Amino acid sequence: MGHPYTIREIARQAGLSEATVDRVLNHRGGVRESTAREVQQAIKDLDRQRTQVRIGGRTFMIDIVMQTPERFSSAVRDALEAELPSLHPAIVRSRFHFRETDPAAELVKDLDRIAARGSQGVILKAPEVPEVTAAVGRLVAAGIPVVTLVTDLPSSPRLAYVGIDNRAAGATAAYLIRQWLADRPGHVLVTISRGSFRNEEEREMGFRSGMRGGGPLRRLVEVTDSDGLDSTQRALVLAALERDPEINAVYSIGGGNTATIDAFAALGRGVLAFVAHDLDHDNTRLLAEGKLSAVLHHDLRQDMRRACQTIMRAQQALPDEGPFLPSVIQVVTPYNMPPYNVPTV
Repeated sequence: MGHPYTIREIARQAGLSEATVDRVLNHRGGVRESTAREVQQAIKDLDRQRTQVRIGGRTFMIDIVMQTPERFSSAVRDALEAELPSLHPAIVRSRFHFRETDPAAELVKDLDRIAARGSQGVILKAPEVPEVTAAVGRLVAAGIPVVTLVTDLPSSPRLAYVGIDNRAAGATAAYLIRQWLADRPGHVLVTISRGSFRNEEEREMGFRSGMRGGGPLRRLVEVTDSDGLDSTQRALVLAALERDPEINAVYSIGGGNTATIDAFAALGRGVLAFVAHDLDHDNTRLLAEGKLSAVLHHDLRQDMRRACQTIMRAQQALPDEGPFLPSVIQVVTPYNMPPYNVPTV
């Protein structure tokens, strides 16, 4: 039972005599099992308190770099700010670098500026392209740990990935759509913001595999390169619907769902099943209005907490807890929305 504490410290924490603690630590016997457990618990409590002392008063400057639509970057900012109290007594300061759409070279400039200026860590959502992978390498070489969020860069030297199992999410969407469509004919529209994001590629692979799992074989019609923005999504979806009058279901991998729904309405077409990702402000409203069938959601606050704690561990401020499982995928309908996501009237 290795530990750095004196018998007096442990006895004070456990509310026991020093002699009793000494007997437990040195296995001298004559002590009840419940008393031995109290001593072990006291040591665990001291370990936790020691960690709190170690991070107390420390400030961690973390840069959040994301290429994503504003609706998701706003959700990330809100989630981080909501979780800051849970990171006390450490103080976390954040700098946000958000882009909706830009050449990868612009995002690389952001990463290289951070490498030159310094940071305790970077939380990154970026396309998987060679120049971004190389920029992550330069950050790590500069001693700055990188945690990927939502979409991974496994060929880079990033420290960890935080998010859902995207293949499993795609397969879950396929299962739901197969159940809702049952034996009714129709084709499925699959919308992707941009093919260079690994999470979207993995969701699509999981979806295609899941759609082959049972029921009638359906044509999957892909719409991509909208960057998930309503301004570009509507025209792409309209063109797809005009080409294929049998589309009656949607799996939205990359967002732009308001524009997708508008495109169906403009042609007087209905949607039998519509599965999307993330309870951002658009999807929360659309789900409440019954325009989405379900949203595949994960606890973004928990993800941001994990990402920050992973960076703090890299800075030797928290003990290592080993690998953790992917975030839990929740199937959210209008009837089980988390209370903090229910739209206000």
